[in-house]
Amino acid sequence: MSHEHNHNHTLTSLNRAFTVGITVNLLFVVAEFAAGLYTQSMGLLSDAGHNLSDVASLMLAMLAFRLAKVRPSRKYTYGYKKSTILVSLLNAVILLVAVGVIVAESVEKFLRPQPVEGGVIVAVAGVGVLINAFTAWLFMKDRKRDLNIKSACLHMVADALVSAGVVVSGVIIIYTGWYFIDPVIGLLVAAVIVYSTWSLLQDSIRLSLDGVPKDIDRNEIEALVRSIPEVEDIHHLHIWALSTTETALTAHVVVSDTSRMEAVKSRIKYLLRDHAVSHVTLEFETGETDCPDGCV
Repeated sequence: MSHEHNHNHTLTSLNRAFTVGITVNLLFVVAEFAAGLYTQSMGLLSDAGHNLSDVASLMLAMLAFRLAKVRPSRKYTYGYKKSTILVSLLNAVILLVAVGVIVAESVEKFLRPQPVEGGVIVAVAGVGVLINAFTAWLFMKDRKRDLNIKSACLHMVADALVSAGVVVSGVIIIYTGWYFIDPVIGLLVAAVIVYSTWSLLQDSIRLSLDGVPKDIDRNEIEALVRSIPEVEDIHHLHIWALSTTETALTAHVVVSDTSRMEAVKSRIKYLLRDHAVSHVTLEFETGETDCPDGCV
């Protein structure tokens, strides 16, 4: 009962974090975009574009978070758990598209620099640092539970750093009049986005293709099963992600004593649970069983 209470409390907390994060960031995007148009600052406009993509990412992550709780049906026997992986991949793509737009606009601005108001840039970007840091804090404690929550947290931390860079550019412009610094900051923003997104893109593609999750060592899992005295061999081992938080495994296990199959099954599932593998399907065989497809 206590576990159920804590689980429900976590879901409520995350739902509130998404709602607050989306609302606050959306309001800031509108204000930053207006300030960017008023000052003709590429730094502010590119940061606003990046923050808008993060709002979209937060909304998609929230949608996936809710879809993952939908009960399985006859057509969707795992429910919509896989949506969390598809959303993390879509989020990575959205960020890379935003990078392309920022780079194009920054290069154009660099070739044709225009005066911008450093004071407005400093004020608006300074607010951005606070908002992004606050949003990152909302997801900080749950970032290790889910790839989408981790990506939301990382994006907000990166945004806080990016906004800090825009503040620096505004200060430089105020004291030096070097307007070319503005598009340079836009290019640095793009570099930060690519750096922070690359691992998310790799992880999302791997999970979308039913690859072994990054935190799971296939060789270690195989050795773990082989360590059980009754197990002679294991083959047809497949490990993949059902969602960004749940991992499945299927395998053929060769045992020396078929009368011990249930005990062996329980032991394997117990050991795998400690390695974050929650859905396990096993087929037991004896040493005399043929393996027509090749035992791999």
